[in-house]
Amino acid sequence: MAGFLEALRTGSDAGRPLAASSASRAVTAARGWHRFLAEEGMTDEDPSAAVRPPQPGRRLPKALSIDEVRRLLEAAGVDDSPVSLRDRALLELLYATGARISEAVGLVVDDLDPDSGVLRLFGKGSKERIVPMGGFAWEALEAYLVRGRPVLVSRGRGVPEVFVNTLGRPLSRQSAWAVLQAAAQRADLGQDGIDRHVSPHTLRHSFATHLLAGGADVRVVQEMLGHASVTTTQIYTRVTVDHLREVYATSHPRALA
Repeated sequence: MAGFLEALRTGSDAGRPLAASSASRAVTAARGWHRFLAEEGMTDEDPSAAVRPPQPGRRLPKALSIDEVRRLLEAAGVDDSPVSLRDRALLELLYATGARISEAVGLVVDDLDPDSGVLRLFGKGSKERIVPMGGFAWEALEAYLVRGRPVLVSRGRGVPEVFVNTLGRPLSRQSAWAVLQAAAQRADLGQDGIDRHVSPHTLRHSFATHLLAGGADVRVVQEMLGHASVTTTQIYTRVTVDHLREVYATSHPRALA
C-alpha cells in the first residue's frame, strides 16, 4: 500500500503524478475498500491499515494589494445613486473591519456607534464583538445612511438592517457577493487587473494581512476577526513573512548570492 501511495505521488507507474489532495482521496478510497473486505471476511489482512493519506498543504489566503483594494472600492461607487452609495459603504465596511459577509448584511442601525468610531458584529454562534472602523468607511457609510438608505427603505415596510436592496428589504449574502463581483469587474484594468473571482473573504484576508504587515499584534487581529483561536489567525503571519522575504530579496544588496 505504501508503494501505491508513492506511485500516485511520483507517477512511477507511468501515470501522471497526483497532487497531495488527489492522492489523499485515492488512498482514502483504497483504505475504505480494504476495510470493507476485512469486515466481510474476504481477506485476513488489511495492507492499508498502516498507510495514512498525505495531508494537503494549507492554502494561504489570497490578499489584494493596498492599491488593488483602493481601485476596488473606487469602482463600487460609480455615481451618487442610492445603490452606488450602498455598494461603496458595504465594501468599505468589509475591508475596514474584516467582517464576514454574513456579519455585514446582519448589521442593524443600532449596532453602529459613529461617536465612538466602533460597531458591533455578531459572528459564529452569535458571538458578539466590538470592532473599530476607520474614517474612510464611516464617511462612506454616513453618505449612504443620509442620502441612500432612506430612499431604499421607503420602498419597503421599514427594516432595521443597515444594508437593504432596491425593494427596501434586507440585503442577502448572495446580493452582497454580486456587489463585490461587479466592482471587481469594473476595477479590472487589463493584465494587472484584479482577479474576477474576488470574494467577500478576499477583503477579510486583505484586512488581516495589511494590519499585520503594518505592525499590528496577531492577538489584536484575532480579536477583530472574531477567531476563537490565535492559531487560525497565525496563517496570516505566513503571508506577511513571505512578503518580507520578497522585499528583502529585492532590496538588500547581499540578499542573493
